Amino acid sequence: MSKRVLVCNRGEIAIRVAKAVKELGHTAVGFWTDNEPNAPHLEYCDIWIHLPGSDNTTTYLNMELILEKASEYEIDAIHPGYGFLSENTTFAKKLNEKGIVFIGPHAEAIEKMGDKAISKQVAKEAGVPVVPGSVGEVDSIEEAKKIAAEIKYPVLLKAVAGGGGKGMRVCNDDKELEKNFEPVKREAQSSFGNPGLLVEKFIVNPHHIEVQIIADKAGNVFHCFERECSVQRRHQKIIEEAPSPFIGEDQEVREKICQTAVQLAKQVGYDSAGTVEFIMGEDKSFYFLEMNTRIQVEHPITEEITRVDLVANMIKAAFGDSLDIKSQDQIQILGHAIEYRICAEDPVTLLPAPGEVVSFDYTFPQGVRFDHCIYPGFEVRPEFDPMIGKLIVVGYDRDVALRKSREALSNLYLDGIKTNKALHEIITTEENFIAGKYSTHYISEVNPVERVESLKSDDDLILKALSQELNYMRDVNEVLHY
Repeated sequence: MSKRVLVCNRGEIAIRVAKAVKELGHTAVGFWTDNEPNAPHLEYCDIWIHLPGSDNTTTYLNMELILEKASEYEIDAIHPGYGFLSENTTFAKKLNEKGIVFIGPHAEAIEKMGDKAISKQVAKEAGVPVVPGSVGEVDSIEEAKKIAAEIKYPVLLKAVAGGGGKGMRVCNDDKELEKNFEPVKREAQSSFGNPGLLVEKFIVNPHHIEVQIIADKAGNVFHCFERECSVQRRHQKIIEEAPSPFIGEDQEVREKICQTAVQLAKQVGYDSAGTVEFIMGEDKSFYFLEMNTRIQVEHPITEEITRVDLVANMIKAAFGDSLDIKSQDQIQILGHAIEYRICAEDPVTLLPAPGEVVSFDYTFPQGVRFDHCIYPGFEVRPEFDPMIGKLIVVGYDRDVALRKSREALSNLYLDGIKTNKALHEIITTEENFIAGKYSTHYISEVNPVERVESLKSDDDLILKALSQELNYMRDVNEVLHY
């Protein structure tokens, strides 16, 4: 039966979810706010609901107002996308109390896996390797020093409720630990409303590997292989690949890490789409980091190499329907996919650069998908995340995907705002990235930003030359006219 599904989000993920909702024969319902009355995702929704307010606190994070609107419009289910209320246990519980389906895992799974300290303990109980460090929250600098002495420096101070690279600091000795302890606690409190910290062993030259899970209410748990998310700035991902070039042809490691993720998901009775994140050392030993109990920004690359529609199957799982997948053997890796996050930010400072898109166009090669929320006149607002699109490039193998990436990036035109497109273009021509030899320290070690600065200077010179040429032609024209 057709159901009313409220897409409780905005931007490209709201478009992606609305498409899946309609494809499954349900009614897509979307929000519009005072600061985004012409939100592009509304074009894909059947019903529009006004959520009054001009900031996230009064709109997309306003739990009571959202519940009120859901009751008023007889909503059957809510898909939270990512961010906002997507991993909020209270929200999931309140929906359940009102008889509204939360399109995500059950509340207990969110509660257990959303807290880094609890999830680490769950992982241990499931026999999943974890990064050496504190078992729970660290209450004092003295306790932090004691743990650091046991696991040896360098260590990572990390917010219990953290995410997105916030509330994290590497410490190389007692002095740095003392210096950072209170500031990281304050940042954790400010960003997540929880000052709790963990102390973990910092893995040198690590790789950020994550495994995509999809599960149903009948107890079936499948993995859709891994993604490499090691190209990061300020602990935030900007490029992701599937499968991982670091794991490469090592099928034994691939099978081991994927089955470990399934093992953990079964431990908490997981019943939705989710991602188990690991940190992998240079010797390919891996440790559990955290579990994201929602759809990920980078889910499209997994969809492209497995042909599994993760969002549609997530919706099916929530309603208790059978998944498209019947066995693990059905899921195979077909080719290679790379995702480039297109963000409205300065390509040199990497800081957000809000503004208005004046013009937008592209001519992509075959095998390119662009999930975005852009149109001429679209305003990138400072209160929202600066990511405005995801360029997903698919090839027969990684070399083909890289070749198509360079073509696709050079033929993506955005005017009126600064973007990180130039940084991506530099990275796709950099020898270490081409060879697939990079860790989470890639940006700081290779520093492609320096080449972006050089490119920017060259562009300035070209623009100056063009301006001089135009002035010259104008002078000549005036003389001829006279």
